[in-house]
Amino acid sequence: MTGLFRDFHYALRQLKRNPAFSAVAIGTLALGIGASTAIFSVVYGVLLRSLPYYKPDRIVQIWEVNSSGSHMRFDDPNFEDMRDQTHSFECMAQMYSIEAAVSIGHEPDRINVAHVSKDFFSVMGVQPLIGRSFAPEERQFGAAATALVSYSFWKTRLHEARDLSTAKILVSHIPLAVIGVLPPGFAFPNSSQIWMSRENANPRLPSRSAHDWQVIARLRDGASVYQARADASAIAHRLFQQYGSEDMNMVDAAVLPLRDALTAAVKPALLVVFGVVGLLLLVACANVTNLSLAQASARGGELAIRSALGVSRWRLVRQFLAEALLLSFLASCFGIASASFGIRALRALAPGNIPRVSDISLNLPVLAFALALCVAVAGGLGILTALRATSNDLRRVLAGSGQPQGSTARSQKVGNTIAAGQIAITLTLLVGAGLLGRSMLRVLSVQPGFETEHVLTMDLKLSDVEASTQTQRAQFLDQLISRLRSLPGVQAVGGTNSLPLASPPDDGDFAIVNPQQFSPDQRNFIDRSSHITIEKADPAYLNEFSNVFSQLFHDPEHTGNADYAVASEGYFQSLGIPLLRGRLFNDADGPTAPHVAVISESVVRLKWPNEDPIGQTVEFGNMDGDLRPIIIVGVVGEVRTRNLESTPRPTIYVNYRQRPRATSDFSIVLRTSFDPAAIFAAARSVLTQLDPSVPPRFNTLDEIFSESLKSRWFNSLLVGVFAVTALLLALAGVCGVLAYSVAQRTREIGVRMALGASTTKVLKMVLLQGLITSVAGVAIGLAGSFLLTRTMRSLLFEIGPNDPVTLVSVTLLLVLATMLASYIPARHAAKVDPMVALRYE
Repeated sequence: MTGLFRDFHYALRQLKRNPAFSAVAIGTLALGIGASTAIFSVVYGVLLRSLPYYKPDRIVQIWEVNSSGSHMRFDDPNFEDMRDQTHSFECMAQMYSIEAAVSIGHEPDRINVAHVSKDFFSVMGVQPLIGRSFAPEERQFGAAATALVSYSFWKTRLHEARDLSTAKILVSHIPLAVIGVLPPGFAFPNSSQIWMSRENANPRLPSRSAHDWQVIARLRDGASVYQARADASAIAHRLFQQYGSEDMNMVDAAVLPLRDALTAAVKPALLVVFGVVGLLLLVACANVTNLSLAQASARGGELAIRSALGVSRWRLVRQFLAEALLLSFLASCFGIASASFGIRALRALAPGNIPRVSDISLNLPVLAFALALCVAVAGGLGILTALRATSNDLRRVLAGSGQPQGSTARSQKVGNTIAAGQIAITLTLLVGAGLLGRSMLRVLSVQPGFETEHVLTMDLKLSDVEASTQTQRAQFLDQLISRLRSLPGVQAVGGTNSLPLASPPDDGDFAIVNPQQFSPDQRNFIDRSSHITIEKADPAYLNEFSNVFSQLFHDPEHTGNADYAVASEGYFQSLGIPLLRGRLFNDADGPTAPHVAVISESVVRLKWPNEDPIGQTVEFGNMDGDLRPIIIVGVVGEVRTRNLESTPRPTIYVNYRQRPRATSDFSIVLRTSFDPAAIFAAARSVLTQLDPSVPPRFNTLDEIFSESLKSRWFNSLLVGVFAVTALLLALAGVCGVLAYSVAQRTREIGVRMALGASTTKVLKMVLLQGLITSVAGVAIGLAGSFLLTRTMRSLLFEIGPNDPVTLVSVTLLLVLATMLASYIPARHAAKVDPMVALRYE
């Protein structure tokens, strides 16, 4: 231990003796270690950290899989069959979470409410901390509604009431009795704060194509995920063989651990960013390695004297390891401090689709990672420097013959090799950043199909109502739109249940109703359906309806798949969606008038490419339970509703006055002649006067548009910042290597100039060395970029991973930047005075 302390004491003296080297080396390593630690905190918190549940590795999520390989939610019959026939799951449960209007007293708010089936809490391994769970009689459809609440909700909203019988809340105007409080920290799924029984609030649907439910399960003891996947897949195959494609579209089943299921969407991007920051750390280490080799070369005489006095080579290696460890430790301290600030910035910049953001912190595993980086960097740096520094010929150094080790061709080759490696890594990072940047530009150039400027959005959460009161909700929306239209500066007002880029519409199969396809009796039946909804239909009618349309809905020529959106007459004008043919909705399209629809242009291309769609009739009652056929009256332009990267979906818009059932989530859009944020208060006042129990959420369409791009901005920003940082470090490394080479070759350059070499020739000689290093690094980097960009394919948009424009542009940029960095030491070499150089030697 005494010797170890001496080593560290001597290492500290060395750092003090060379403050410039120490500052640059510590700063460079701190940058690499700090960035790596910050990104690892995200990777650990989101991808690696265990879920805070009982035996979380035993919890899985299950999906139905259709013939195209897409994952779907479960319907009720398939879930029940899977639950009853499986041998791999201890229990299974249905769930979904939705934001709802919640009132406590007279305070309306928007809170995530989960609907869960009876085994949900058994799957999650959680029991109420206070109170009880749902009783069997409370799980009957139509029974008195009860709920469990989160611990935070109980503390902040219910004021820690011990007598839960006094706690009453309204969810979508439905009174709920609070019966239990769940343990602190539990908020699954989707940060839910209230849990309701799905059997109480949602009737069982017999359809095998109503994909409404997420399904989770707990594995039996001894069962693996692989076994559960095989078991679920076999059951899905049996069900498909039993019911066939006409009754169900599940052909397989998928099973994933719950942690993997929650992070599947963000995992590729996070791993790419983690790989990028790892490359940045390598560039930083390469810089410090070159600096350390230069310092070790300058200490050649000292090391030779110590060796002559009997110090073993291992003792010298240990000294260099101590110096590298001290250097890395100091850099890690600064790096961890900077990482704490970086973590805060990452949490603030993180897009909304990244789960478990609250778990991103500077915790013990992250600190252990930083410590491991410190040891790894110190070990690699110290061993490499020590082996190079102690490989000199002792007699030559003591005799003073020859030049120091750093001036030899071998030493220069090592430095140039490290610099070439820096350039290679930097090229790889710049190519990745270039691809993401070009993808971002491509996305921004996409026309969304609507105008975002000067548009205010007011998102409403309305209560689910019975069919008898749906007309009242339509009247409420009528009054709200009418009053908002009278506000100063408002040019147009409309509304929809599926605001583009914010709340994509549901999709389903529709059928074209052509009277010539049916017999007179069937046509009479269809005419009768114009006045019937599912709520008003008796079982005999529904059976007849199924018989009439079953064949039609399985005929590809007369069916199609489209998004189903509810909208008002002013919606299209407010968003600037162009009318291409026919007309839009108007005041004549009331609840008792024939139901009408406006369709997007892609529906025309899908079903009526050579016909006029105006006047055609479709049946889309499977979306909202309204069996009345819809007459097409207009065609509008395409709108990208889900995101800018996906192609516009075929969309059928129906009138909110005629089909108000799907308007529980409704967004009002107002086009103004000035900054839309200026009328927030006025719009809120209008809503409060009509119904103070509705909690609105205001935004601008520009902000919604920007939010939809936040994930892409996040990835591009991180990769771009790391790539530019690596570029600056690499240029500094090239400049440093050449500057050191010039310093060591001062006598040689002086001799050359004394023998007649011109300033231009000396300048070219040094620039050629930089060019060779640059070309070698670029060649290696191009090969590396081909490997890295393959992993980025899912993050690109309309750009191939080997995009020639990006590769050529980045290559030229890096070569030019390297030559500019080489010019500084080359210019210094050209100014060497031969007499001064020879006299110095």
